[in-house]
Amino acid sequence: MKRRSFLATIPAGTVAAASIAAPAFAQSEPKLNWRMVSAYPKSLDAMYGAAVMLADYVRKITSGKFNIQVFAAGELVPPFQSADATANGTVEMSHTPPQYNWGKDPTWALGSAAPFNLNTRQTNAWLYYGGGKDLLNEFYQKNGLYGIPCGNTGAQMGGWFRKEINSVEDLKGLKLRVGGYVGKVLEKLGAVPQAIPGGEIYTSLERGTIDAAEWIGPYDDEKLGLYKVAPYYYYPGWWEGQSLIYTFINSDKWKELPPSYQDAVKVACEAVNSNVVARYDYENPTALRKLVANGAKLRLFNKKILEACWNASNEVAAELSSGNPSFKKIYDSQTAFRRDAYLWAQVGEFGYDNFMMGLQREGKL
Repeated sequence: MKRRSFLATIPAGTVAAASIAAPAFAQSEPKLNWRMVSAYPKSLDAMYGAAVMLADYVRKITSGKFNIQVFAAGELVPPFQSADATANGTVEMSHTPPQYNWGKDPTWALGSAAPFNLNTRQTNAWLYYGGGKDLLNEFYQKNGLYGIPCGNTGAQMGGWFRKEINSVEDLKGLKLRVGGYVGKVLEKLGAVPQAIPGGEIYTSLERGTIDAAEWIGPYDDEKLGLYKVAPYYYYPGWWEGQSLIYTFINSDKWKELPPSYQDAVKVACEAVNSNVVARYDYENPTALRKLVANGAKLRLFNKKILEACWNASNEVAAELSSGNPSFKKIYDSQTAFRRDAYLWAQVGEFGYDNFMMGLQREGKL
């Protein structure tokens, strides 16, 4: 069955599971029961819920013949091992940010986010029309996986700090819960990245083991109560102008799937990818108001700090590109698209958004 046939079953402008009409699948199609591990706990309901939504879409599209059982982080494998468990055949599928495999190869991070790179819409444009999906899968298939974009948090926040950050000097010696790509960037500015699980962030800040921590954004951050121990809430999260999550399928299992089931998974992932962004755009405004009402102090990283981070980021990217052809190939594609994407953003929407934001600040909306 062609992919457009599935798309035709989804009414324009909606990705609700109830709106996906189940086509009549051929009786010859096999009944399958697969397992998918999520890298997220059930408490992160938007991210864990994305995997559940995907499984529900696939089940409905295939008239109940292809069933995917979702397991939360830690139920079958640790969250950082979700992709590995898929590649080695422990499970057929996983739902995880590729950057969790940063330690094996920095190229993995480019499937999630890179500092000062594309925003959410630009990422989707690059993925679907700029060859991004193919470039990433060229890399993923070397690691025994087939990957499909399946969720995005949108722009993230810059994290929670116990004290204000007014200059680049304030970053020196700062113990910050952050890892991967951005950890390398901040090291160049004198910060001390710390690898701490999400469940330990609050106590680490409370005890002074760390000075600051990044998490996700208002909706997920509110649940941790970090404003009580680190009240300064900085933005923008320049290291994650968006944060993409992927569905990974074991390469051999993917090849064995009937084409109609492959199409079902692809279309379901595309629906989830849109839905998750919409949910965060809906939930974050209310959560941000609650955080501020409870004592969070919003602070903007000043231009000098952002410029220093930008320069350090470019140094790290150059170092990674020099010895890693896979990283260079994908990063160069992203940054080439970034130039034109931000040119169009200035012309296409910035003027409108800037005016409307002014009205919001003036209380006229």
